[in-house]
Amino acid sequence: MNTKKEHSYSSRNILSGILFGIGFAAFVDEVVFHQLLRWHHFYDRSTTEIGLISDGLFHAFSWFATIGGLFLLADLRRRHAFIKKIWWGSILLGAGGFQLYDGTIQHKWMKIHQIRYVDNVFVYDLVWNIAAIMMMIAGLTFILSSKRRKAAS
Repeated sequence: MNTKKEHSYSSRNILSGILFGIGFAAFVDEVVFHQLLRWHHFYDRSTTEIGLISDGLFHAFSWFATIGGLFLLADLRRRHAFIKKIWWGSILLGAGGFQLYDGTIQHKWMKIHQIRYVDNVFVYDLVWNIAAIMMMIAGLTFILSSKRRKAAS
């Protein structure tokens, strides 16, 4: 396989994993924090009814990203171009990136909701964002180690 084709497949593995990671993280966020724990809605600056509608739209987004990632994965497997370590690393990168975006942009900058409505939300924000950064570092480590190993061989 030529290097241009290998790069294309590596990029497709990354895109597939990132989409799946974003979708999966958004799905878990919506189910756990919005539905089960009822800590917040996707959009909390209006009525509860609007909050529930925004949760439904957010849930649909999470499934579009997840399904998109899985369609790309199916194509990679069909072409025998699936690179497991890069794909799993990309899932962590996508999930962590989504979580960091949620914790910084949506929670703090746009203020569309908080992770939890308590007096000391800083602790929740800190844990949320540190976990996101750790996922991203782990994902990048997987991706880069796989690429270095491939370059060395």
